[in-house]
Amino acid sequence: MSSNNFYLDQHLAQTSPFSMGIEVSHANGIYIYDVSGKRYTDLISGLGVSALGHNNPDINNALKQQIDRYLHVMVYGEFIQDSQLALGKLLASVLPKSLNTTYFVNSGTEANEAALKLAKRVTGRKKLISFIGAYHGSTHGSLSVSGNEKKKTAFRPLLPEIDFIRLNHLEDLTQIDTTCAAVILETIQGDAGIRIPNLEFLQALRKRCNETGALLIFDEIQAGLGRSGTLWAFEYYNVIPDILTLGKALGGGLPIGALVSAKEKMAQFTFNPMLGHITTFGGHPLVCAAAHASLKYLLDHQLVETVNEKGQLLHDLLVDHPLVKEIRFRGLFFAIEMESAEIVQQIVDGCLEKGLITFWFLSCPNAFRLAPPLTISKEEIKNSAKLIIEIFEEVSIK
Repeated sequence: MSSNNFYLDQHLAQTSPFSMGIEVSHANGIYIYDVSGKRYTDLISGLGVSALGHNNPDINNALKQQIDRYLHVMVYGEFIQDSQLALGKLLASVLPKSLNTTYFVNSGTEANEAALKLAKRVTGRKKLISFIGAYHGSTHGSLSVSGNEKKKTAFRPLLPEIDFIRLNHLEDLTQIDTTCAAVILETIQGDAGIRIPNLEFLQALRKRCNETGALLIFDEIQAGLGRSGTLWAFEYYNVIPDILTLGKALGGGLPIGALVSAKEKMAQFTFNPMLGHITTFGGHPLVCAAAHASLKYLLDHQLVETVNEKGQLLHDLLVDHPLVKEIRFRGLFFAIEMESAEIVQQIVDGCLEKGLITFWFLSCPNAFRLAPPLTISKEEIKNSAKLIIEIFEEVSIK
């Protein structure tokens, strides 16, 4: 049975006729096992979610303890729940003082939706600036500030008054003016194929936002929480956003998003109108318990301090192969550029056949993505790179 027919026969909607089709039995560490017993090395962490690998005992124990106490009790913000408080306190302890208040939602795209609303509420302005190549999610507002027109056309009209500028082009910053509510930027552009802002540009962007009163939103849904080799990717630039959005790895495998800003800004969701942003399941106690355990594990085991060395090792093992045109990376966040999308397809398919899970970029078809769990060992990196090189050697170039 093809994977597509499997989904249809099981009454499940599918996003593509070309799913990977692995029928999962269980997962542990950096490995996923199918029902036949075949083992797959997860080199994408479920697109950044399983940054601590699979079946982490600390996260599992936190979940079990919370399950025995209570699950959903009330919509977000109405009851005092210690798992939310503990997670908010821990996040505040590892963020700059101006990012001291967190609003928990269900996903990264919801965090971006809320961030756009907050910027409009705080500034009283309507115009938004985003970046060519951006990806901020798939709901209407997040899609509106994303850059892939092919993914947007069928769903127009989207939000009005949005302009797109180019990353690392200083001259484009003049488009940020006093009519702008916010500028939203992935601190490392993920779906565009790991496009990294340079220091001069990001510091000039911060300065321009200060001059015009536009709020600066950093989307670290993929790049945050150690993926880039620092806990927050903005640490590379000595630039602090007005609003930070998080998701993916934050939940330790469970669905969560977070919007973080200054207390006085976040307070404006509480009046004119009251309940300016609401969520039923955001801040779910089970998810917050998992997220707290995940962040605590990341910090206690000092995993972030190992990421750059591991990323450099993976880069060095692959970069000299003649098939590789370019490797763009920071930490364990990789785009490996090939000559064509056809070669990328062969590599992703070949990896899957040999038990390695890699993936594509929606907006960068000539590159494939690697983002293994931060817990991957150097030996596991070497083994994975060896298999990838074997697959490179099998590629047919037409």
